[in-house]
Amino acid sequence: MIRPALLLLAAAALSGCGLRPLYGGGSGGTVAAALAEVEVAPIEGKAGWLMANALRDRLGQPSAPRYRLVVRLDDQISGLGVRRDDSVTRERRILRARYQLIDASADRLLLDATAGSDAGIDVVQSSEYATIAAENTALERLSGIVADEIVARLALYARNPSPPPPVPVATPSPTPVVGTP
Repeated sequence: MIRPALLLLAAAALSGCGLRPLYGGGSGGTVAAALAEVEVAPIEGKAGWLMANALRDRLGQPSAPRYRLVVRLDDQISGLGVRRDDSVTRERRILRARYQLIDASADRLLLDATAGSDAGIDVVQSSEYATIAAENTALERLSGIVADEIVARLALYARNPSPPPPVPVATPSPTPVVGTP
């Protein structure tokens, strides 16, 4: 049986470690409130449609958006395993997203980052349908994974907005060196 004094000591030690829950305050917290104000801009293509839906599922549909999330996708499929007859036996699907969080009122860039993931796909030689279905399933999974990465990064930004980039300070010109010829 654990003694109460030991529990108090453990709680005191953990309270001083500086860890804070990201979504502290629940749906009324600063992070949840900021994420609820993000509008997802339309994204091109099938992968874009899947990604936009995944992001909207995680962020919701804001009534009065304060931020706009612009996402550009790079979706590639490449063959990995090749037989002697040059037929592909394995594919790799890579989904990369470059996303920008923009303050809608000031039209100012707040965050510019990338996220991505990849998946392996077995190519079924006897069924083209099975291969296409596996490629589509991989795209759906990758859209969810990348959307999770984007939302996590947006939540970190909402908790600790990065300061604006430093303004370059004018430095005085170097003093000329006077020497004897």
